[in-house]
Amino acid sequence: MTEYTVQVEGMACGMCEAHVNDAVRRAFPAAERVRSSHRKGQTVILARQPLDEQALRQAIGAAGYRAGAISARPARRKGLLGLLG
Repeated sequence: MTEYTVQVEGMACGMCEAHVNDAVRRAFPAAERVRSSHRKGQTVILARQPLDEQALRQAIGAAGYRAGAISARPARRKGLLGLLG
C-alpha cells in the first residue's frame, strides 16, 4: 500500500476538496482512500497499485485545480495491525 501526497493549488473550501476527491476517485476507482485539505493545500491518496502521476495531474487539472509536487511513501499501518506489523 502506498500513500501519495499531492500539493494542490486553488482549493479554497470544503466544496473544492470534494471536487478534487471526486476527480481523483473517477480517475483511480481502485484508490482505497482520498482526502483533501484546502487548509493544507494537499490531497492524500491511499492506493494498493502504483498511480500514474501524469494521469493524476490531469485529473486534478480537469477539475480546475493545479497539482504541484507529488510524493509517495509506503503507507503506515494504524491501530493494532500497525503494532503487529
